[in-house]
Amino acid sequence: MRLANFRWVLLGLLVVICSPAFALDRNALLDEANLLLLPRERQLPSLELIDEQGNAFSTNSLRGRWYLLFFGFTACPDVCPTTLSDMRGLFKQLQPEIREQLQLVLVSADPARDTPEALRTYLGYYRAGFRGLTGDMDALQGLSKSLGLPFVPAEKTEGDYSVSHSGNLAIVGPDGTLRGYIRAPFKLEGLRQALPEVIEAE
Repeated sequence: MRLANFRWVLLGLLVVICSPAFALDRNALLDEANLLLLPRERQLPSLELIDEQGNAFSTNSLRGRWYLLFFGFTACPDVCPTTLSDMRGLFKQLQPEIREQLQLVLVSADPARDTPEALRTYLGYYRAGFRGLTGDMDALQGLSKSLGLPFVPAEKTEGDYSVSHSGNLAIVGPDGTLRGYIRAPFKLEGLRQALPEVIEAE
């Protein structure tokens, strides 16, 4: 192919990629996944938590891969087990090179009951390599606020009680910034197509 012809082909590709139709296609892909990307990344505060192994964990460690974080609790009767089951199924459908770049993290909205051991046992049922975080209420609420995933602390910490929390997942990029949300209800087929696009565009 002549150099002049190659330049015209390259120019044509750039026009397609930058065209409103291409942008609409991408937006349609995100809509089909119920996936919202922020127009600008948001920095997360530096907070100290505890992981499911009982080790200290800093939010500064949320780097180097893509993290999907959601708030829940191990005694949750419906939303949390459904979320974990859905994400396990989704991850199994992703190509290995994409799956390896993703880490799902359950952040406790019920630290009174969610000890590291409780989180470790609970997440172990799913056999999917999911991580867990707990800690003191101030740190958990600080992370909740910065991620835009609200939860209402329980008024009591004994007996049988529930905790109200968001059903959305926050997407944190490899640079440790908040990038967007996977919104409930989950559209798993759309996510299977959209998540690789988001990751590979990095």
